[in-house]
Amino acid sequence: MTASVQSDLSFLTELRRDLHAHPELRFTEKRTAGLVASRLQALGYTPETGIAKTGVVATLDTGRPGPAIMLRADMDALPIWENGTALWISRNDGIMHACGHDGHTVMLLGAAETLAVDPPERGIVHFVFQPAEEGGAGAKVMIDEGLFERFPTQFCFGLHNWPGLEAGRLGVRTGPVMAGGWRFRIVITGKGSHAAQPHLGTDPLTIGAALVQEAQLLVARRTDPMVAAVVSFCIFEAGTTDNILPQTATLAGTLRALDPHVLNDLKAGLARLCAGLAEAHAAAISVDFHQPYPVTVNAPDATDFARAAMLKLMEQEGGSAPDLDIVPSLASEDFGFMLERKPGAYAMIGNGNSARLHAPDYDFDDAIIPRGVRYWHTLAQGCATAL
Repeated sequence: MTASVQSDLSFLTELRRDLHAHPELRFTEKRTAGLVASRLQALGYTPETGIAKTGVVATLDTGRPGPAIMLRADMDALPIWENGTALWISRNDGIMHACGHDGHTVMLLGAAETLAVDPPERGIVHFVFQPAEEGGAGAKVMIDEGLFERFPTQFCFGLHNWPGLEAGRLGVRTGPVMAGGWRFRIVITGKGSHAAQPHLGTDPLTIGAALVQEAQLLVARRTDPMVAAVVSFCIFEAGTTDNILPQTATLAGTLRALDPHVLNDLKAGLARLCAGLAEAHAAAISVDFHQPYPVTVNAPDATDFARAAMLKLMEQEGGSAPDLDIVPSLASEDFGFMLERKPGAYAMIGNGNSARLHAPDYDFDDAIIPRGVRYWHTLAQGCATAL
């Protein structure tokens, strides 16, 4: 198996860089899905396409009764202008693979190849190439369109690259690993006036500034400090010129927490703040909460399977020990929708000292592709033996 992975490294690297140069936003991953389906067909699979618009699923059935597991990779890019210097920099203006989904896709394709050559002793492996992880809840859409009914499975597994973790080093944890989240959009409607006569208007900018400040207290003073949570305002738009107080201001951002009860408290608290500020300042404030992502919670049994695969790789290859209790992140992941329905584990693979995720100069480290492929292969083999 190792020789096969090494011999294909140049192909997988070339494909990863091609995907990076041609990123596609959520639910528009037509070119990416086409390349994935074409490669799977070349490997002898019969991929099913068009699930959640651009999703692709292929199945390896050993023909021998055993467990069914699902391995998932995401395919979509982000609306970010890339400022890297690599030859494979994005050719699509304002779109880039700033989260490494190009690398996730090729690692799972590499696993589909190695498992076709060296399949598990028994059971079934489903390879899921998912669209729209970035804000589109593509996993939920696939589930709503019958993913688990069409491809019955016992366990689901995901793998994400992680900057700051040693390149190729693997990690996992039991329990919450990624935060649940809500996105919000707030519109404050006051009364416009001349900048020299603010008393004749109702200034939505100062109300919005107060809201940004007060909302931080929802975490600092209303949330148990032992529970990870964050309120982030990422957009504040208002005004058209520098001598007029505007009529409206629009704010947007996210709420995130590792505990779903805390997340609900943050949501209720932000709504109360909006209502209170509206009353205090005689303004109208509307708040829209949308695109909820659940907490991504790793099941104990599935996490044990992931740990066993990581330890086996270390025994076979040497190198750094896996991080078997990685620190959870307040980033959100729609893989959590899968883990609400099926037990599973979401693991990390180090991307080394790269730029951070969602940064305009981020790039996936091609050197970790073989390690990711071997992890998937070892995990599938181990599940077939253990279950």
